Amino acid sequence: MAEPKPEVIVEGNDTAEIAQFGTEEKNENSDGDVIGPKLLDALEQPEQIRRIVREAILLAGGATAILLQVAEPGVAKGVDEYSNFAYRPMDRLRTTMTYVYCMAFGTRDEKKAVIEMVHRAHAPVNGPGYSADDPELQLWVAATLYAVGIDLYQRMFGDIDDAAAEAIYREYAILAISLRVKPGMWPPSRKAFWEYWDNKIATTEITDHAQNVAKSLLFNKLAPLHIRAVLPLVRLTTTEMLPPRIREAYGLKSTKTRRGAYRFAMGFTKVTYPCLPKVIRTYPMRYYLKDMRKRLRDMA
Repeated sequence: MAEPKPEVIVEGNDTAEIAQFGTEEKNENSDGDVIGPKLLDALEQPEQIRRIVREAILLAGGATAILLQVAEPGVAKGVDEYSNFAYRPMDRLRTTMTYVYCMAFGTRDEKKAVIEMVHRAHAPVNGPGYSADDPELQLWVAATLYAVGIDLYQRMFGDIDDAAAEAIYREYAILAISLRVKPGMWPPSRKAFWEYWDNKIATTEITDHAQNVAKSLLFNKLAPLHIRAVLPLVRLTTTEMLPPRIREAYGLKSTKTRRGAYRFAMGFTKVTYPCLPKVIRTYPMRYYLKDMRKRLRDMA
């Protein structure tokens, strides 16, 4: 999955601090999670990432991102053993999108609350050879969100100029550092990121746990009818969006007919999607933020 190069004007503050903030000051909450004020300061006003994550089209890459995430064996084991795609296939999407939208658009207090919730949810997810709080695993999860998101955005809107692309990339670090990833672990530039990415794609192993997740995600016979109805399209887009080595390891077939159908679907979407009113293109963002705020009020 190579990164194109988009046309966006850079506005607002320098965002380098997001990937470089200090860790001198820290606050500890009642659950033992450490969230430093510097982290919350860095999360305060992420301007560039907002123009990417607000777009509903990114949801089309949800299954691709999940299969890339579980290509990392530690992630696969945790998801397979602690998630239930078969019976509740939308739960991971809801959790992931709530987290992403909150980090980009939430208030300081909302971000702190959601980060604490994520940390508490991750605490019991561990076993021989893996832990949901492992920074290396969380770095990979955040990396998949960036790679899939920026790829889909540029397919729809065209290349972003280098300065804007670098600013957007730096802000994507918030999806990693708020998940216990040390700031220095996020690759310092897009060039370094794609080197990290290529190495991971070349070396990750599709385990039985990953295959279980893929089966529950793409061939779910227990999902509600409205979800099963769109699974053929999800399988098509996911198969074609995955890097060839990962696709083949999952046993997903890319045929000439399927590639043609995918190109047609993407071409049609590229023509029509940018013409949609922004209120439609940003509906999922508003829906999940509203859902998040309701749940936070209910917990208060």
